[in-house]
Amino acid sequence: MLRNYFRIAWRNLLKNKGYSLINIGGLATGMAVAMLIGLWIWDELSFNKYNKQYDRIAQLMQTQDFGGQLDTWQTMPYPVGEVLRERYGSDFKRVVMSSWDFYKILSVGEKKMRKIGKFMEPDGPALMDIKMLSGSRDALKDPSSILLSASLAATYYDKEDPIGKTIRLDNRQNLTVRGVYEDLPYNSTFASVGFIAPWSVYINNEVAWVKTAEDPWGMNGFLTYVEVAEHADMARLSAKIAGLKMEHISADDRRFKPVVFLHPMSKWHLYEAFKNGVNTGGRIQYVRLFAIIGLFVLLLACINFMNLSTARSEKRAREVGLRKAIGSMRIQLIWQFFSESLLVVGLAFILSLIITQLTLPFFNNVSDKKMSILWASPVFWLTGIIVTLLTGLIAGSYPHCTFHLFSP
Repeated sequence: MLRNYFRIAWRNLLKNKGYSLINIGGLATGMAVAMLIGLWIWDELSFNKYNKQYDRIAQLMQTQDFGGQLDTWQTMPYPVGEVLRERYGSDFKRVVMSSWDFYKILSVGEKKMRKIGKFMEPDGPALMDIKMLSGSRDALKDPSSILLSASLAATYYDKEDPIGKTIRLDNRQNLTVRGVYEDLPYNSTFASVGFIAPWSVYINNEVAWVKTAEDPWGMNGFLTYVEVAEHADMARLSAKIAGLKMEHISADDRRFKPVVFLHPMSKWHLYEAFKNGVNTGGRIQYVRLFAIIGLFVLLLACINFMNLSTARSEKRAREVGLRKAIGSMRIQLIWQFFSESLLVVGLAFILSLIITQLTLPFFNNVSDKKMSILWASPVFWLTGIIVTLLTGLIAGSYPHCTFHLFSP
């Protein structure tokens, strides 16, 4: 019986090609727009979640008081990493000092290019949770080593095995490639990092002055990442280390009242904004705004679909009357109209997938993303099926069943 309902529905669609094209096309366009927005939101919400230690990674930050105005910084003094390990070693699984992302000239023979990379302490690759394709991510313990991303290794060495090969940094120091790691996801904080070099190289060559500084705690220019121990609570630990810098700075600098805190990885991207020392949000506001826009577009598409179905239902009054006259039961007519609506919405959903797939390259370029349809995600398909069923049921019940089938 159900097959017969859909067969009749299909014949009605073919019989009214113009109406079917407008109805399916309009709904599919709205669903495609909502789908693109949904993919963008998913990409934002899944930022950095490639890291298995996502919930235990944080960045050390500080707030200072400048005449009643609180400023928040990512940078920390040079000695902070060593003090954290010495005083709070049981609370942290890893403490990693790091440079900012720098453009550096890497040379292999005649190939010389400026590439983005980081200088990190030996535990940096493990904290970043990089996946090694060859070599070891513990290689940074050797001060003459360097790790390359897969794309960067291919750029310099093509199909050759780069392990053990020499690469020159800024035309002044040779480093040996000790590992190649899989490029990090585009929706991650470290996505642009093409190489990771030893922290000692940075300290000895780039900022050698920190070794002879009279007051190393008075200079803020380094990033500090931590992985909190499994037994430690991040909020309590953040409060525990709040006075860390205050204890070591000079009496003159204490007037700035520095407060150290942990900013979790889960907030790096969406909650990156601070105002007067308070985390005020950030990109999460755009996520919420686009979520509302996506729902609104989908709602408009559904309303338009229902209006077209209502207008069409008036022309089918004779068909309904004739069916009743020859003995069709009300429940049979209800199922018939539901079948037609579900078929139309189902076709619209399939068409929306095609539209989304075709427009994704352009949308990625505009939004600076590398998204793709989540073909293997149960959440994606479950959401699509629920939206399809709800739209089909509402459209099938309102214009047809209410107007005709439940009339006396």
